[in-house]
Amino acid sequence: MKRELRVPFLIVNPKAYIYGEESLELAKVCDQLAEEYDIDIIFTGQHVDLKQIAQETKNLIVTTQHMDGLVPGRGMGFILPDALKAAGVDGVILNHAEHPLSMCDLDKTIKRASELDMITIVCSDSVEQTRAVAELGPDVMICEPTSLIGTGSTSDDAYIEATNEAVKSVNPDIKIIQAAGVSTGDDVYRVVVGGAHGSGGTSGILNAPSRKGKIEEMLQALVKAKKEI
Repeated sequence: MKRELRVPFLIVNPKAYIYGEESLELAKVCDQLAEEYDIDIIFTGQHVDLKQIAQETKNLIVTTQHMDGLVPGRGMGFILPDALKAAGVDGVILNHAEHPLSMCDLDKTIKRASELDMITIVCSDSVEQTRAVAELGPDVMICEPTSLIGTGSTSDDAYIEATNEAVKSVNPDIKIIQAAGVSTGDDVYRVVVGGAHGSGGTSGILNAPSRKGKIEEMLQALVKAKKEI
């Protein structure tokens, strides 16, 4: 059964900055805070770390940063969705700016994830791309201009409004993450009150003096926003 994702939610996406024990340690921090604040946290990790993260946490939506659309059999060197599911992985992020996919591959992989009851979280850049990706029926979309990723500068109100509307016009059941450049609780509050279902980040969390403190700041912003949405 596919994991339910409650809104609003937070995504903590360490990309390839950390791995192994450091990644597991951060996952355990997120797990504890997810329980304390009663807010769902999507946590991504390196493929090799995901099984241990899934085994040693109980509250996280454990998510792979990529997988391929193949079935068991031939596929040397590709990432098999079935193996990830068996390892306890709940979902997948696809089409990030650092790992873009063709629409054909994206469609194929979303369908494989759905067959395995894995949550699909798909990235898009422009308003036009956002609308096209929404037609493929992912569970969640991350709308973020590639130019703003990791900059500490968030999307402007016009982009947030336009991409939110693009997704909703295709399928209002798709959940939306606005996360480009998000680095503070105020950023998280702003995008969620502005219509997103979740937010989060990478560098804003990993480069903070206290990673736990930064995640807690963002969770507190979600609690505040939840009262107003």
